[in-house]
Amino acid sequence: MTRKLPFPEQSGDESMIIDISCYPTDLVDLAWRHDGDPFTGERLLEMMDGPYMINGKPRRIDKAFIQPPQGNTIYTWSDGELSGRESIDAYMAYTLKMVQTYPDRFIGCFVYNPRCGVQNGVEAIERYVKEHGFGMVQMQANMHAYRPDRALDWVRPAFEKCAELGIPVKLHTGDGPYSIPTEWVPMIKEFPQVDFIMAHFGVQTGGVYVFEPMQWAMELPNVYCESGWCLQSRIVEFAKVLPKHKILFGTDTPPNEPGMWLRLLEVLCHEPPQGLNLDEDTLEDYLGNNTARMIGLEPTAPPKTVEQAEALLAHPVTA
Repeated sequence: MTRKLPFPEQSGDESMIIDISCYPTDLVDLAWRHDGDPFTGERLLEMMDGPYMINGKPRRIDKAFIQPPQGNTIYTWSDGELSGRESIDAYMAYTLKMVQTYPDRFIGCFVYNPRCGVQNGVEAIERYVKEHGFGMVQMQANMHAYRPDRALDWVRPAFEKCAELGIPVKLHTGDGPYSIPTEWVPMIKEFPQVDFIMAHFGVQTGGVYVFEPMQWAMELPNVYCESGWCLQSRIVEFAKVLPKHKILFGTDTPPNEPGMWLRLLEVLCHEPPQGLNLDEDTLEDYLGNNTARMIGLEPTAPPKTVEQAEALLAHPVTA
């Protein structure tokens, strides 16, 4: 079941790139401790606007799923006084503010932390989806310190709610000991009606598990792969065999810069061995249409000429 997000009707003459992993914040990430000032929603929008050259045509990232940096979602992460629902609403507050401020550009992704209380988290999933139009849930088992294949009484209620609401789940993968992709498979198999996205293609600080998301996406109909963090030569290899709807564009911005992950997919249109002569319509599926279909938006065509691309950039995103 796909949940149709509450966007205005599309005009039919736009193209759309959708990034499924962005982390704007008004507070520097408390886990990664990034240098510089907080990476605010306004800074993210400026970066999304680019423009980025894709197959010789200027493009922008039209929409992004946003969520708090994971280090800021750790239980009682700030002053040690908040707990339960208060803690959840505190770590989601800036994301909610940005979604409400820029509804045409940002889509909310709720971060489920069972250490704030399973029932509190499940109720929050429903509240943020139904009341605030959020369209995705993220699980970060490594940051929240639980084994997803063992803490089933923490994980199952959240997935039951996601199944009821018809929203996809993004799974942080790539870190041991708790975010190895295969650790999620027992629950993925239990919920075939839920779309699961293996974020970061199994690559983070703990390892390079790129073959696991690819192999599970080949085997299980409800498993998808986020493109960001994949190795360039492997994305060419995987795109040859994965069903075309299985790769979704995501950048993990910040710390990443989105242009490098746009390039990772653009190179698929190049000649072998670096590319595979991919057609632009399939590239557009990877860049946004696959995600659009998953959340109930109409797919859009890529611009055919530089002039058409420039004309699209001149108009604000409205759908």
